[in-house]
Amino acid sequence: MIKNAKKVFIDGSAGTTGLRIRERLGTRQDIEIITLPDELRKDENARKKIINEADIVFLCLPDDAARQAVAMIENDNTIVIDTSTAHRTLEGWAYGFPELSDEFNNKIKNGKRIAVPGCHASGFIALVYPLIKAGVLEKYAELACYSITGYSGGGKKMIAEYEDEQKDKLLYSPRTYALTQQHKHLREMKEITGLSKEPIFVPIVDDFYSGMHVSIPLFASQIKGSVKDIEEVYAKTYKGPIVNFTKEFDESGMVSAAKLSFKDGMEIAVLGNDDRITLNARYDNLGKGASGAAVQCLNIILGADTTTGLDL
Repeated sequence: MIKNAKKVFIDGSAGTTGLRIRERLGTRQDIEIITLPDELRKDENARKKIINEADIVFLCLPDDAARQAVAMIENDNTIVIDTSTAHRTLEGWAYGFPELSDEFNNKIKNGKRIAVPGCHASGFIALVYPLIKAGVLEKYAELACYSITGYSGGGKKMIAEYEDEQKDKLLYSPRTYALTQQHKHLREMKEITGLSKEPIFVPIVDDFYSGMHVSIPLFASQIKGSVKDIEEVYAKTYKGPIVNFTKEFDESGMVSAAKLSFKDGMEIAVLGNDDRITLNARYDNLGKGASGAAVQCLNIILGADTTTGLDL
């Protein structure tokens, strides 16, 4: 352990996201992971004490528990990186997608409250935000979005259902959910991009562990400019090392959502033709869609190389 290592506490370290964060931090020497004994995990006084002892706290909790944890903080120097939905659109919280602009990056770097983007929202916002900023897409655009994800995004309960040898036969095929158009990521999808209304959103879970492919269909009449203009915006915005624009997105005419499973990067691409276009983002729902993004924010806060601890 190096001198002046930052103390890091992962609140909710037993969950899927918390475990993946812990794995990425396990060999680092610039931080010291502090933990509560198992018997004290539900002791609120002990939890409050360790939260206030930490330099940086990762929250890997349900929304209400995340809000409760933030309310416990009395140490003005404690930095919070929250992976829940609770704070993503609140004033005073930096949105943890630094590639969107220098402004987003600087708010993470200088902030004490950072909200990690939602997994589905990450791809949608990566595709829409720069186009609205560049004037290629209007904020009044009425959009639809399809997003297919691995079952690990559903947490421990869903993972157990899919990995049960006696699982229901319906779990072998893709399943559409959030059927009432009330998905919890819709608010940030609208507010972070600057859209005037929420998109029609169709999330799909399928029988593979992790990975995600987000696609947005567009008619050419919905954009100002051409496919080339969209590609130029993406090429300028996403130069790596974590998010990259690519013209080689498919595998022999097919696109697998699992290509970047267990990776922390994101691929951005434009497919289709001059009349009918699809905007595409591919990444791991547990990587750039969750734990990888959280660790990237930590790296920015610490002034470390942004890719430290990430698998690209």
